[in-house]
Amino acid sequence: MQETQDMAAEAEFEEGEEPSFSDPEDFEDDIDDEELLGDVLRERPQEADGIDSVVVVDNVPQVGPERLEKLKNVIHKIFSKFGKITNEFYPEDEGKTKGYIFLEYTSPNQALEAVKNADGYKLDKQHTFRVNVFTDFDKYMNISDEWEAPEKQPFKDFGNLRHWLEDPDCRDQYSVIYEAGERTGIFSNDAKEAITVEERARWTETYVRWSPKGTYLATFHQRGIALWGGEKFKQIQRFSHQGVQLIDFSPCERYMVTFSPLMDTKDDPQAIIIWDVLTGQKKRGFHCESSAHWPIFKWSHDGKFFARMTQDTLSIYETPSMGLLDKKSLKISGIKDFSWSPGDNIIAFWVPEDKDIPARVTLMQLPSRQEIRVRNLFNVVDCKLHWQKQGDYLCVKVDRTPKGTQGVVTNFEIFRMREKQVPVDVVEMKESIIAFAWEPNGSKFAVLHGESPRINASFYHVKNNGKIELIKMFDKQQANSIFWSPQGQFLVLAGLRSMNGALAFVDTSDCTMMNIAEHYMASDVEWDPTGRYVVTSVSWWSHKVDNAFWLWTFQGRLLQKNNKDRFCQLLWRPRPATLLSQEQIKLIKKDLKKYSKIFEQKDRLSQSKASKELVDKRRTMMEEYRKYRESAMQMYQEQRPLRLELRGGVDTDELDSNVDDWEEETIEFFINEEIIQLGDLE
Repeated sequence: MQETQDMAAEAEFEEGEEPSFSDPEDFEDDIDDEELLGDVLRERPQEADGIDSVVVVDNVPQVGPERLEKLKNVIHKIFSKFGKITNEFYPEDEGKTKGYIFLEYTSPNQALEAVKNADGYKLDKQHTFRVNVFTDFDKYMNISDEWEAPEKQPFKDFGNLRHWLEDPDCRDQYSVIYEAGERTGIFSNDAKEAITVEERARWTETYVRWSPKGTYLATFHQRGIALWGGEKFKQIQRFSHQGVQLIDFSPCERYMVTFSPLMDTKDDPQAIIIWDVLTGQKKRGFHCESSAHWPIFKWSHDGKFFARMTQDTLSIYETPSMGLLDKKSLKISGIKDFSWSPGDNIIAFWVPEDKDIPARVTLMQLPSRQEIRVRNLFNVVDCKLHWQKQGDYLCVKVDRTPKGTQGVVTNFEIFRMREKQVPVDVVEMKESIIAFAWEPNGSKFAVLHGESPRINASFYHVKNNGKIELIKMFDKQQANSIFWSPQGQFLVLAGLRSMNGALAFVDTSDCTMMNIAEHYMASDVEWDPTGRYVVTSVSWWSHKVDNAFWLWTFQGRLLQKNNKDRFCQLLWRPRPATLLSQEQIKLIKKDLKKYSKIFEQKDRLSQSKASKELVDKRRTMMEEYRKYRESAMQMYQEQRPLRLELRGGVDTDELDSNVDDWEEETIEFFINEEIIQLGDLE
């Protein structure tokens, strides 16, 4: 019925007069397209859509049709590393490619990654790629011919960032986290009592880190990292990295690396970010699946290079570009571990055995990538690389299973880095190895070996004549860790955690045991930068009772017991390398007796019975007197012209002034008279 009515209406419409849809003559259309179709117009295609995902590659070989397919395969192999290529265009002229191509990626970030890594890529001797984002052409075309001065940025004065080095008593500083992380304090070390420098509540959410030279203190927060410094520990810089958990600094303090498991995306790598410390700018982001072996990136000693290891690949990057060295990674099949020399741009890495090919340790010079030494090893189970702090020696700890024997034998392969062709000496041990450590600035090393309770501590000396001498062995030691003084010679053998905090203080110059002590359940040992003091501590993070840190001299004499509620962490503030030359240091050592008298006088003053408050009061009074005397002398000098005027130009400031105008006059005084009777003498 309804269909019939509709058909009738249509018939009536067709037969009748056609309706008019035109606007009246006086109608004004005040609705623009944006208001009527705004949502549609906003989604309309733009002329520039997609070009920010396009890169232009110049200096590409010019080839004909017969070699074009091969060229495309080579280009695709190089540029597909940075993302999926959705489109490519090879302009041609007279049957040959023009020498430049266009590649389109799925996202602008992939295009930027291609520019960063492929620009400057050397395809062969005649062709080095120049890569730009397509949108750069508009930017370069619109650059003004007139130079405009950059806008001046306001200077931020953070004060003296190394003020602690000017302490008149040469006190070192350390950070302490306690009350389960609720409070953080910075203290100056003193043999009698620590001096509070700064203390704040909830300064960090997890823990703190000092930069390698002690300039900055890094605190952790859910939204990122903050750096503090200066006399009052003002905030120097902030780095936004949500959920950050780990950080690392370059040795030069110019760059900082942060890791967060929350931020990574496929197109925009942000798990690891490298920052410029001075400007706060992000330099580059990287993907990271696991932070189990932190730091992921290892830095060269001067901060010029950093490297990471992935499966069968060692990638070395250079600063400040943050790009791959020579635009390509090193393909090293089976690489297990690598380490930079602390004194030179040399990388050591090792590769395990593969069928008939022996394991090998390789030393590579950078940036030349020249292999300066290769050492083949057989029947290898595992290797560990240990550099001496100055880079003079490398010890490769090799665990082996010799044929025809049971059990593991350990070889210490000692590479003499400063000698021609890098000779290698070997020390073999058949007992299990618990710990190994080099003397920081010497040629000795210490080894803990054996099984509890028969743990032995052996000390070796690498001699110049090519021999390695065992200089001493202590048996039956309760120790599982070795802690050398930063200045060498002295060390602490510590039995941490399960060994109940046994401590042995050793002087390796004559291998004497200076003291044996105990800090029950100690979890950490920290030497101060000078090697004069050492701290042992029980952290609340590892043990919930007896949380405290104790201060010892390098000889093992206990100075302080500091019990902090739920103490967590103590870190000494590092010192930068000395500015003195070796000749100046030798001269100071030669004249040490002259300086020692001053130090002894200060020590006697500090050990006197006068209370600290009284000493401070006297110092304050002396400082006030000194300032008053300086102001009085200044006023006296300012009034000199007035005195001369009042005294007719005669200068009376000095006793011997105007000697030529003096008149000499002799004055006699009657002092006493005594009469002697001569007659009485007869």
